[in-house]
Formats: sequence, structure tokens, C-alpha cells
Amino acid sequence: MSNFTPLSALAGGLLIGSAAALLLWLNGRIAGVSNIANGLFRSKRGDILWRFLFLGGLVAGTGLYYGLFGDIPVARPNFPGWLLAGGGVLVGLGTSFGSGCTSGHGVCGLGRLSLRSLVATLIFVVTGILTTFVVRHLFGVA
Repeated sequence: MSNFTPLSALAGGLLIGSAAALLLWLNGRIAGVSNIANGLFRSKRGDILWRFLFLGGLVAGTGLYYGLFGDIPVARPNFPGWLLAGGGVLVGLGTSFGSGCTSGHGVCGLGRLSLRSLVATLIFVVTGILTTFVVRHLFGVA
């Protein structure tokens, strides 16, 4: 954890929590990013603008942070592309099976004291630990 910066972590947490609370308070919606993105393709008329603005804000906020602080993450060299693509597919399947993603369950669901979200978040964490073990020790990717 040589890159841990408590102030940026605190600021990020406050921004994520504020955005989730405001979306729930002002729009009555849970800030689950996978379901917000999925809704762009399956929404009723009039339900697309807020989704587009929310997702656009994520991209714009990231760009603003990198523009101000220049702390752009560098992709790991020699990381297998097939593993990255496979991971993306598995994340998509997991959000489908789990009826939401880490932002929906881990941030919003736990904040609402949802037992279902607690179980989902525990499964996310255990799956992440197992995936790290498999990738590092069975596939040999460091």
C-alpha cells in the first residue's frame, strides 16, 4: 500500500457518499453504477437524462482530478489482455447475478442497512480474494 493517500481517500469517500445520498434524496434512485449504465439501454422515455448526467459526472470528475493532480494511473505492463477481458466479462456477469454492483450494494445498500447488500458485499470481497489468489498463484501474474 505504498500509494495510499488518506486525504484523497477521504475526499473521494465524501464525494461518493454525497452523490449517492443526493441521488436518493433528489431522485429516489440508488446509485448503483451498473444498473444506471444498463438503464441507458433499457429505460423509459424521460429516464435517460439523469442517467447520462450521472455517468458523465463520473467521467468528468475523473478527468478533473487527473487534470488537477496529474496522478494518472499507469497500466501494468505485461498484464495479459485476455485476463483483463475475461475479468470484465466476469464482473458483468457478477453484477447481473448479484442484482447490482459494489457501488449499489457496498455503498448504498450497506448505508441502508440492507441484509441482502451485506451478503452481496461479503461475496464480492471473498471473490476478490479468491481471484487474486488464482491470478497470482495459478496463472503466475504478479
